[in-house]
Amino acid sequence: MPFLPKDFVVPDVVDAGAFRLRPITIHDAFRDYDAVMSSREHLWRRFGDAWGWPSAELTLEQNIVDLGWHQKEFQLRSSFDYVVASSDGTRQLGCVYVDPAETEGVDADVWYWARASELANGLEARIEAFLTGWLADAWPFRIVTINGRQVRLPATSQGLR
Repeated sequence: MPFLPKDFVVPDVVDAGAFRLRPITIHDAFRDYDAVMSSREHLWRRFGDAWGWPSAELTLEQNIVDLGWHQKEFQLRSSFDYVVASSDGTRQLGCVYVDPAETEGVDADVWYWARASELANGLEARIEAFLTGWLADAWPFRIVTINGRQVRLPATSQGLR
């Protein structure tokens, strides 16, 4: 069974007010590398055991390869990595990943992070609040995991399900 229906239009640029989401590309390598490495300890606590990422030895070149992989996966519709950018698009604040579910009965695994410098202002909570509505409104999902926690999405009037 495919991850998404063939006729589903994957969201592109999404304005969330204080931030926006857009597909990550190799052109984001410098900003992404800065966001990742300046937040490495925070990210390692969240993802290190499961993903082995980000290692202290991560190089810009390795990051470019990683982003190229994410970009290609987006094009192939196999998984979707979004930059969380400042509303003016000048700064990377984090990332959102929408992946096929690894658990039966779950439609997608969604992961997100905010750069460490944004944690004190509650950006992670705002991203998660946004994601719950966006996933319900714009994606054909009913049950997802968000950072490893199973979430039943609210019913919407969009008729996607």
